Amino acid sequence: MSVRENFDAQLKELKDELLELGNLAQNALKQSIIALKNQDVEKALQIIENDYKINNLESDINDKVILMIAKQQPVATDLRRLIVALKISTDLERIGDLAVNIAKSIIRIGEEPFVKPIEEIPKMAETARGMIKDVLQAFYDEDVVAAKNIADSDDEVDQKYGKLIKELLEIVTNNPEWIAQITQLTFICRFIERAADHATNISESVIYLVKGKYYDLNS
Repeated sequence: MSVRENFDAQLKELKDELLELGNLAQNALKQSIIALKNQDVEKALQIIENDYKINNLESDINDKVILMIAKQQPVATDLRRLIVALKISTDLERIGDLAVNIAKSIIRIGEEPFVKPIEEIPKMAETARGMIKDVLQAFYDEDVVAAKNIADSDDEVDQKYGKLIKELLEIVTNNPEWIAQITQLTFICRFIERAADHATNISESVIYLVKGKYYDLNS
């Protein structure tokens, strides 16, 4: 195997590991919302316990990228691929952290009945999770058009977030005794909104990978 073939094989392995990391992060977010809907404290504890898998894989990816840069001294597109891998792995690890934060809020709420039906929170989370799924596919395909479309979904999440926060604040104004639960629900909404932002960050990285230029999709 030539030096180039060996490097390409390492890049392919790196890409596969990033997709695995993305699937772990996406699943953690999915499980956290299932735990929320069912007020399942045991599942929430499991999400927290399993976070080490995401952290370890992110660490392995970062170590691999640093070693490839040191050994191969890549330039141009090859260097962009490695820089993007570092950025994407960080965003995916943070999505995993946000799932853990949701799980912690679920534990704090416990079995206390919800102050209002929470259908809108899972809907917002499903949009965010769809963004993560779509952006991973855009990364795999190096599809700039698909990556840019992520910003439209982010706007949808932002709108849902604003509406939910307004509703929750209105409830706590009229029912101050519910402030502890309302606080945790607002945190959960914020964590979901941040997960969508990280998906948008990844889409920007995909565009940078292909075009060699940075585009701000959050503006």
